Amino acid sequence: MNRLAEATSPYLLQHADNPVDWWPWCDEAFAEAKRRDVPVLISVGYSACHWCHVMAHESFEDEAVGRLLNEGFVSIKVDREERPDVDAVYMTATQAMTGQGGWPMTVFATPDGTPFFCGTYFPRPNFVRLLESVGTAWREQRDAVLRQGAAVVEAIGGAQAVGGPTAPLTAELLDAAADQLAKEYDEVNGGFGGAPKFPPHMNLLFLLRHHQRTGSARSLEIVRHTCEAMARGGIHDQLAGGFARYAVDGHWTVPHFEKMLYDNALLLRVYTQLWRLTGDALALRVARDTARFLADELHRPEQGFASALDADTEGVEGLTYVWTPAELVQVLGEEDGRWAADLFAVTDTGSFEHGTSVLRLARDVDDADPAVRERWQGVVRRLLAVRDSRPQPARDDKVVAAWNGLAVTALAEFVRLVEASGRIGTEGEANLLEGVTIVADGAMRHTAEYLARVHLVDGRLRRASRDGRVGDPAGVLEDYGCVAEAFCAMHQVTGEGRWLELAGQLLDVALAHFAAPGGAFHDTADDAEQLVARPADPTDNATPSGRSAIVAALVAYAALTGDNRYREAAEAALATVAPIVGRHARFTGYAATAGEALLSGPYEIAVATDDPAGDPLVAAAYRHAPPGAVIVVGAPDQPGIPLLAGRPFVDGRAAAYVCRGFVCQRPVTGVEELVEQLR
Repeated sequence: MNRLAEATSPYLLQHADNPVDWWPWCDEAFAEAKRRDVPVLISVGYSACHWCHVMAHESFEDEAVGRLLNEGFVSIKVDREERPDVDAVYMTATQAMTGQGGWPMTVFATPDGTPFFCGTYFPRPNFVRLLESVGTAWREQRDAVLRQGAAVVEAIGGAQAVGGPTAPLTAELLDAAADQLAKEYDEVNGGFGGAPKFPPHMNLLFLLRHHQRTGSARSLEIVRHTCEAMARGGIHDQLAGGFARYAVDGHWTVPHFEKMLYDNALLLRVYTQLWRLTGDALALRVARDTARFLADELHRPEQGFASALDADTEGVEGLTYVWTPAELVQVLGEEDGRWAADLFAVTDTGSFEHGTSVLRLARDVDDADPAVRERWQGVVRRLLAVRDSRPQPARDDKVVAAWNGLAVTALAEFVRLVEASGRIGTEGEANLLEGVTIVADGAMRHTAEYLARVHLVDGRLRRASRDGRVGDPAGVLEDYGCVAEAFCAMHQVTGEGRWLELAGQLLDVALAHFAAPGGAFHDTADDAEQLVARPADPTDNATPSGRSAIVAALVAYAALTGDNRYREAAEAALATVAPIVGRHARFTGYAATAGEALLSGPYEIAVATDDPAGDPLVAAAYRHAPPGAVIVVGAPDQPGIPLLAGRPFVDGRAAAYVCRGFVCQRPVTGVEELVEQLR
């Protein structure tokens, strides 16, 4: 009996018709293993994972493999995105046993959940032999199996322990982190490390803030070069916008085609802030197209943002996206087809498989003449119309609270800056930017409302929902941090006090149920399901760690309310990460980003005005705000908006107040005076 048909996870639903008697993660599954005295197979993956699909087709859809599993094991299927706590515990075990990790993750455990053998993808013949060997060991070498499991649990506990050395996150440590990133930087291709190459979005956010604080030209150049290389590469969808999860090579050419919500939300922030600081046309164009991708491809009306687009289409990776020169000519005609092949580096030999090419931008068109830009955009529209008629990758439409929070925060920054900047570019470009901004603003507001209405249940966050139905898994620390930060952003965008109140409620839950001694945080609540270890990972990986996310929210909330208790909690939590920042900068980007905000102040900027949309003081505040600044705009003394309390007009004119710790400089009524105070 396969028990996955009622799951809220699209990944679990992909396995609902397997011949394997799958269980979802639940107490009943482990009780069944104990009753039958058999080991547990815990198979962890996610819907957009290519190798998860491969192992499913090879093994889990095979009748003979299904019989082996059903006769000798209790099999549990886990969506790592829905249960990041389960994934974290068993990934630590996998890395401890094998020295590496990845998905699909394949774990064999005792009926009490203790892992004793771990791995990742196994081809069918290897997996069959493994099932037979594990079954034999369980029956004939039980003591050795249990000893192995005990050793693994001890290793997990050590790796996930809170405590350890602490130190203030000082300017010197952040400068050292920036220097370390500069030494590890790929001078030729941008980014860090070789193949596979992941977009280093959190490190780029940190370096942008570091540049603002210190004036470091090196930090800015690293960001500019990396952002241009990614934007021109195949990892960036040259037609519809958005970024793939990573490049399989070291120079951003061939992507692993899955597109994740969290990557695109964080990259939207990077390109938006790069444009704000430099005025770079490419950065604005990529930010616009990433926002459009989020709003058009991942947002579901009244239901928030879907998690991902699949790496495969009808079982073939890249089927939707790749082209040949002949196909370009067929769609565009001879002249435009050859022009497009040159522009997008589409060759007869190809850059992908079977003579096909991934589109890359081989020419500089963002600063070209308007006529060239118009021709380029016309080609893009025609190719996209044809591509949309091809088979499309599946979409994982579950709504993950943390990732939706990241998207809301990113869109809030994008919308505010675009609205403050007026019309930009040719008439067509300005109209497109205005249209994207309107749609992005709506998606942002709908998603925030959805999180508050659906994911917040009895004062606590739930991790995931689908089709408007919230799932059972409890929110983890990153959910509380990312959603609270998003609600702080909504307070600034809307001027509504309820968003600030909701953010405070989430942070109070985090402080009450996730905090650990010495300023650290656990990733799961004290009243959540107890696993074989309680995860508490302080490092940033594909997404901000729970600790970094909660710090960012605490910093913003303290600045918006003036309540120093939340700032002190942020400083204490950063002190537990500071020793890692100094040694492993690539894995602490979001923590360092929050640290830059704290070093900056963060500034609190209040603009008392009757014209929030059109006041030039508002535009200047958005364009010139220091790292991590909070900005609130509106009439003085509005209820629920602490930053506007006691901030009157000056001689009947709009006035800007630049503050740190709610101690303000003299109010100014002119743009030049405001910009001077923000330097």
